[in-house]
Amino acid sequence: MSDFAIFQTGGKQYRVAQGDVIKVEKLNADGKVEFDQVLMVGDKVGTPFVDGAKVVAEVVEQKRADKILVFKKKRRQNYRRTAGHRQYVTVLKITEIKA
Repeated sequence: MSDFAIFQTGGKQYRVAQGDVIKVEKLNADGKVEFDQVLMVGDKVGTPFVDGAKVVAEVVEQKRADKILVFKKKRRQNYRRTAGHRQYVTVLKITEIKA
């Protein structure tokens, strides 16, 4: 059993250990999720992925992240625009790292 792993999902990479709770981009899943795009497990580095390695996680909840404000301004032109959005995220609890 390894102490940490680095995997990728949604175009981003996450460093996790067993028992961690992380937020990733929305996944259409509930229950257990397995990630096989594992870049690194402990001191073993993949080329690009580690063969046979998996990160198993449990979906805690589906929700929306905090609001991101987008503010545009052009100085001395009286131009100001405010927009914002809330991204959908999936909260995961890492249950197991298989090397």
